[in-house]
Amino acid sequence: MHNRYTLLESVQSPADLKRLSRAELQVLAQELRACVLHSVSQTGGHLGSNLGTIELTVALHHVYDTPRDRIVWDVGHQTYAHKVLTGRREAMAGLRQQGGIAGFPRREESEYDTFGTGHSSTSISAALGMAMAAKLKGEERRVVAVIGDGAMTGGMAFEALNNAGVAHGGLHADLLVVLNDNDMSISPPVGALNKYLARLLSGSLYAQAREGAKSVLKHTPLYELARRLEEHTKGLVVPGTIFEEFGFNYVGPIDGHDLDALVPTLENLRGKRGPQFLHIVTRKGQGYKLAEADPVKYHAASGRFDPAEGFPKAAPGKPTFTQVFGQWLCDMAEADPRLVGITPAMREGSGMVEFHKRFPKRYYDVGIAEQHAVTFAAGLACEGLKPVVAIYSTFLQRGYDQLIHDVAIQNLPVVFALDRAGIVGADGATHCGAFDIAYIRCVPNLSLIAPADEAECRRALTTAFRQDHPVAVRYPRGTGVGAAVEPALDELPWGKAEQRRRTTRTSAAGGPRVAILAFGTLLYPALQAADALDASVFNMRFVKPLDAEAVLQAARSHEALVTIEEGAVMGGAGSAVAECLAANGVAVPLLQLGLPDHFVEHGDPAQLLAQCGLDAEGIVRAIQQRYGSRLTVLRPVAAC
Repeated sequence: MHNRYTLLESVQSPADLKRLSRAELQVLAQELRACVLHSVSQTGGHLGSNLGTIELTVALHHVYDTPRDRIVWDVGHQTYAHKVLTGRREAMAGLRQQGGIAGFPRREESEYDTFGTGHSSTSISAALGMAMAAKLKGEERRVVAVIGDGAMTGGMAFEALNNAGVAHGGLHADLLVVLNDNDMSISPPVGALNKYLARLLSGSLYAQAREGAKSVLKHTPLYELARRLEEHTKGLVVPGTIFEEFGFNYVGPIDGHDLDALVPTLENLRGKRGPQFLHIVTRKGQGYKLAEADPVKYHAASGRFDPAEGFPKAAPGKPTFTQVFGQWLCDMAEADPRLVGITPAMREGSGMVEFHKRFPKRYYDVGIAEQHAVTFAAGLACEGLKPVVAIYSTFLQRGYDQLIHDVAIQNLPVVFALDRAGIVGADGATHCGAFDIAYIRCVPNLSLIAPADEAECRRALTTAFRQDHPVAVRYPRGTGVGAAVEPALDELPWGKAEQRRRTTRTSAAGGPRVAILAFGTLLYPALQAADALDASVFNMRFVKPLDAEAVLQAARSHEALVTIEEGAVMGGAGSAVAECLAANGVAVPLLQLGLPDHFVEHGDPAQLLAQCGLDAEGIVRAIQQRYGSRLTVLRPVAAC
């Protein structure tokens, strides 16, 4: 460890923070910020949000008795400092790497990670459950939920606030919600007055005076007048009226980088009973000038970088699927004025920056509110517009009821552009798009296209947009094979597969004739495997409607079939093929390859695919194991 981490090295667990003075905590925060910046520069990962919560993390672990007291971090983008302080400083070298620690909290990783998170707006619900469990079990502990202002846009957060502010069986939860506001859009200037108010409103003198006045005035006509006077007086200086209405005692806003404000305020709040709400204001990228100047760019690092130089400029290369979508969205919007684009707070991640610039009146960022995004699109479609919802595969899971009830049942022409379908890599199980094929193909009226490459992705999006019913197009994170993308807005033949390779086997003497039915980008490793085995390959393209004619043709002209998809095998595209064969009374051996029945963890995407047996060598190996040694390998996969 670098010698600039002298104090940090002495901290082996949060218990060691209890003995540090306020001045030493300030030094520790500086060392911790430098440690996090160095770690992320070596491994990649979320940067700006982590740099913004250094002082909050130090203060929470200094004041609260963790892990007995519970801290629930919303999303988990801001937990790197928490990991360092809870015994994982050396493990940060393997952050988000295969076999290393995760980029998000994980219960199996540490007792200090009280709740696993990866998607937003869940912390208050989970923390409330923990707080009420403590009440029911008669255990004395405090629970803290740390949630960002972005995550507070999610409806689930407000559902939890609504529930937390009321008594359950006569019991109020001893819960503190910390709103980490790093946008400053809802905050007044932070200074001495707000710091004073925070300490005053969280202190015992104010609370005693407040409760004493209540008891004296409760049965007099002056009670309601006093209550309203307090509410409106506080509302003049703090933006907390809405949280007070939910039943919380609101404190803040205070400077989230000022330990002299944070520590005493948290000490006061820890001693209080019932629901408490602390509003802090922080700055993303705090202490790292490049991240402070451009918090969007420095939200996360994709790989190693030199902190002195900042993120390297992206080298020109193959366009990503996200970029293909972004260009298509602009081109289609130019061609059709009915198009509107919707994102649940993922403008950059979903490739909509240019669309936002060019078509601001047709761009809608609804915040982290996936349910609303889907139903909002349904409302637009009812009025003759053509909504395109750009959403990650795992984020659409959060709007599944709306997908069925508000879009599919009404058969509305909404396009769902599903980014991050399949394995995502370093973000791990919470972001792995394993389930969209299974959860979409069972819904009536809803179609699903799985393009094999960049060129086909553009055509698939055009095809989906021109239908009069809902269609989803799934594509992976990152780049494909580099297929040239034509500028035209051409369509794919609806519901039709294409045969990309024919076997030259004329009999079963050298083994059975095998046909591989590939869905999505795994077409290319399937073609490599087919060259090695002399198998046929069909690029299926459409999961729903499935090209039954192609399936039956393959079954009748081959002795064995193989399906391959970068999605869950259970209920996936392979299952659709099996159902088609059964419905037509065709009995043929069928091998279904895809993601296994366990969550795929974080790591390098290519390595993870290989571990799942979905690279060319794995496909060859699986086919040989199923169909026996009679199926000879004609040439090594590496030579293809």
